[in-house]
Amino acid sequence: MSGLPVGSWQHSRVRRLLPSAGDYRDLRSTWRRDLLAGVTVGIVALPLALGFGISSGAGAEAGIVTAIIAGFIAAVFGGSHVQVSGPTGAMVVVIAPVIAVHGVAALPLVTLMAGVVVVAAGVLRLGRLVAFIPWPVIEGFTVGIGVIIFLQQVPAITGGGDSVTSSHAVVGAAQAVMHLDASHLAWSVVMVAIVAGCMLWLPRLHPGIPGSLVGILVATLVTVVVPTPLASIGQLPHSLPTPTMPALDGSLIVALAPAALTIAALAAIESLLSARVASAMSPTGAYDPDRELVGQGLASLGSAFFGGMPATGAIARTAVNVRAGGRTRLAAITHAVVLLGIIAVVAAPVGFVPLAALAGVLMVTALRMIDVATAGVILRSTRSDALAFVVTALVTVSVDLIVAVLIGITVAGFLLLRTLSRTTTVTFEDLPGVAEHGDERIATVRIDGPLFFAAADRVLDAVTAVDDVTVVILRMSRLGVVDATGAHVLTQVVQQLEARGITVLMKGIQASHHELFRRVGVLNALRDAEHQFDSLEQAAAYARTRARHT
Repeated sequence: MSGLPVGSWQHSRVRRLLPSAGDYRDLRSTWRRDLLAGVTVGIVALPLALGFGISSGAGAEAGIVTAIIAGFIAAVFGGSHVQVSGPTGAMVVVIAPVIAVHGVAALPLVTLMAGVVVVAAGVLRLGRLVAFIPWPVIEGFTVGIGVIIFLQQVPAITGGGDSVTSSHAVVGAAQAVMHLDASHLAWSVVMVAIVAGCMLWLPRLHPGIPGSLVGILVATLVTVVVPTPLASIGQLPHSLPTPTMPALDGSLIVALAPAALTIAALAAIESLLSARVASAMSPTGAYDPDRELVGQGLASLGSAFFGGMPATGAIARTAVNVRAGGRTRLAAITHAVVLLGIIAVVAAPVGFVPLAALAGVLMVTALRMIDVATAGVILRSTRSDALAFVVTALVTVSVDLIVAVLIGITVAGFLLLRTLSRTTTVTFEDLPGVAEHGDERIATVRIDGPLFFAAADRVLDAVTAVDDVTVVILRMSRLGVVDATGAHVLTQVVQQLEARGITVLMKGIQASHHELFRRVGVLNALRDAEHQFDSLEQAAAYARTRARHT
């Protein structure tokens, strides 16, 4: 790559982010399985798309449009062969407050803005940054999302949705419970029980049975036969809406900018995590994180033109795709076509689906996001990882998703630095060989482990605490990673000891540290350039000679 002209390198980089014939090289042998997997995922995605659209406040149409448009575009342009994209619970958590404050009319614009940011992130090759998010933070983030999705269904279940004035999931759920309708709640519980029972029990009979879809069909039949106070989805369009450019209102763009950045960050994080998991599940090989960002960004852009929501990779639907045999992008493309066919043929019957049944689907989905076994493993691992997990989950529920990730990373990073700093040790040793008169005036100090800003002050205090000596030998051969702060502290150590009349000798300076020590001034701080030694025996001999003549 380095030998290519700049123009050729840039062309190759751009081409790598775009679709190619190689995306479908295995299609001849996998197309039957891909089609079957796509149909399966489409059936599974239908209730989720409807439910997430309604739960966000955008409406069922926005959910299904997002699944179709964004699902198709991400399948073609994304960086994973098996990723299935569309509306997700995590995105609902961010979108719902935006719609509550700015109205549904702001949805296409904020979706467009977020899509531009995600595309830019892919072009700037920021896809690898997700690898810096620790596992406990990811799991805490997931648990928090699951709790929020569950709480968001409470108003629909209790019948107290009209009394909800807060966009915060916890507060809104509490308000709905305080104004619950007993008759509505009773029927809602029946619907949730039907859906939950089908989702949990039917797959045990056969993995291919779409439990959520069967549950919704049964619940809908009950509400058609028996009069209930439950609200339904209502009329759905029989085709996609006409694409329209979102209105570019300058003041609204400024107001939506923080939300758009949050949505973009969430879309990137969730999509890349889902693609990474899918890569481990599927034999199709690695994914391209930068291309995945470009594909997801374009998917949100396309969704915006049709009035849809921001899109992300959906791990649940992606997992269904892999388990059903999907191996190429044809499966995810088929899933979008199946959803389009459903609204074209059976949009009217779908309108009779009770909202409580969709709430049941989302409640079960939310509970499945909370992996008790995984949480237990993290809580039993280390105190620092357990704390990062708990803090991330709590902040996700109480404050904001992206803030939770940032705080979780900060907590995990701080605790990791504290742990690493404790591995840095200062040890006082005896001189090698037979003890001689005057050895008591020589201190041999070995510094082990990383020497960076978190451990620097402790090393400075420990080494400069030496007393009643005329020579100090600093053993550097076991020194680990050194940053500028660590090198500066070594300079201070030498300067302070030399100022007290103590000669400092350095033994075993590593080649990887030499240039940093020269730039920061460690070597210049030594009284003489010859006070650097390769072996402890040489340093000890020089120190004994020095001590005898001092």
